[in-house]
Amino acid sequence: MLVRIRERRIEAQDVVSLVLECGDGAELPPWQAGAHIDLKISDDVVRQYSLCSLPAQRDCWRLGVLRQPEGRGGSEAVFALAEGALVEVSAPRNNFALVEAQRYLFVAGGIGITPVLPMIHAADTAGADWRLVYGGRSRKAMAFTQELAGYGDRVELLPEDERGLIDLAAALAWCDDNTLVYACGPEAMLHAIETAMIDHAAALHLERFTPKAQGEGLADEPFEVEFVASGLTRTVPAGTSILSVAEQEGLPVFSSCEQGTCGTCVTAIVSGRADHRDSLLSQAERESNEQLCICVSRAEPGAGPLRLDL
Repeated sequence: MLVRIRERRIEAQDVVSLVLECGDGAELPPWQAGAHIDLKISDDVVRQYSLCSLPAQRDCWRLGVLRQPEGRGGSEAVFALAEGALVEVSAPRNNFALVEAQRYLFVAGGIGITPVLPMIHAADTAGADWRLVYGGRSRKAMAFTQELAGYGDRVELLPEDERGLIDLAAALAWCDDNTLVYACGPEAMLHAIETAMIDHAAALHLERFTPKAQGEGLADEPFEVEFVASGLTRTVPAGTSILSVAEQEGLPVFSSCEQGTCGTCVTAIVSGRADHRDSLLSQAERESNEQLCICVSRAEPGAGPLRLDL
């Protein structure tokens, strides 16, 4: 779907917001807090960005983009887009949906504030009790702070150069048994929250922009995969993904990040056991063995062929 950049605004140091609209004035597809879209700059440059406007605003979508000069070049290309430019986007997908609860703790680090903005609006509108702890390198690098000021003392801003890193123990002490925790930000912060909440993992919801560490010594051996719907059985060599093999066979697969974070390539498992190496599925979803990310995950060693609904 082609959309036009209606507005481009500087929101903080190295952060811009892009407001997107349909060129013909039509309404954009519906979405809910936590959703993201793919933004395609070229055949080789596709990036995921959280929607940070409000779902009720069907005439436009807003994205927040962090410029990352040390990255792979995607953010630089998006950061350089001007008002009036046409860009191709996907329909919204949501791997970070806001579950109804009485109480929420939101923890955001840096550009991780973007999916949280519509979440706190939804929680506030529903009359839930909530708190946001938002950290960044410095005050001038923290985006959307003027917007957040309207929520008063429910929001705690923690610029690192003024107040240090987020005190997760203090933040989590506010939680009770009815509190859900939503967090998005740098991997070090998310790992620390996972560790702190290891005994309360069901209450924790995370969204990652980069893959989490998978550990040392992961086996990477050839295995058999059967694409059930297509009637094909193929060997996936070591160092090659299921996605690559499926693409070589011309199967109808879709992908974007190819790092196990976006959810585009999630595929149903018919039988067999997966060796999950993604940064998306919850522990419960992994244990259910109903789906896997074919861009990074493999068959569990010694568990026999992996049969997929492709």
